[in-house]
Amino acid sequence: MANTKSAIKRIRKIATQTLVNKARKSKYRNAIKKMNLLLEENKKDEALKFLPKLNSELMKVAKTGIIKKANASRNISRITKKISAL
Repeated sequence: MANTKSAIKRIRKIATQTLVNKARKSKYRNAIKKMNLLLEENKKDEALKFLPKLNSELMKVAKTGIIKKANASRNISRITKKISAL
């Protein structure tokens, strides 16, 4: 247990930041799931419209350090390749 005033404040701060990070991670995972669903249903037009939103979401999450930038780039690359294969 924290026994200094600053450590107690840090615990509170970390708890709120954890909630923010979880919300962001959930949002990005849902975006990827939505894109995969569009790809499974062969909806190329809708997938192309959703791609910039997905790209933005992934880069926001990568910028804040929830996932690595290379991970975000890899996901975008693979999804783009799947779209062009439709």
